[in-house]
Amino acid sequence: MIEIRPVQMSDAAFWRRLDLHISAGEFERKVRDGRGYVLLEDGVPAALMRYNLFWDNTPFCTLLYVEERCRGRGHGGALMRHWEADMKARGYGLLMTSTQVDETAQHFYRKLGYRDAGGLLLDAPGYEQPMELFLIKAIDGVALGGVR
Repeated sequence: MIEIRPVQMSDAAFWRRLDLHISAGEFERKVRDGRGYVLLEDGVPAALMRYNLFWDNTPFCTLLYVEERCRGRGHGGALMRHWEADMKARGYGLLMTSTQVDETAQHFYRKLGYRDAGGLLLDAPGYEQPMELFLIKAIDGVALGGVR
């Protein structure tokens, strides 16, 4: 049985094991602000998703992670659909996410209806990485570029 719920402080050990990119303080803010979800499989945490507001008004998925032992079961898609429905219910019309161009996640997001929207090249010394690809999806019924 699958359950998706907002992240809670009791998820800290699970979350911090999978998400190596945020501090303890930022995790606490995710809990406080309700900007993350945990997917439970038979009551056991199996995946997580977190987001911020880009430009303070556009939901931006900053991390989606499914435990390796649970991959291939549709958990990533379930988390994204849950987030999309939650954001639509809150009145948002456009969603964003990103991934590095050398990662396969771009294909996953495209299958969910996200479209390429540009990239960012970080080449400052000490911060170099492959280009970050941004993807967007309208969820309010407004077509992007005339294509649905």
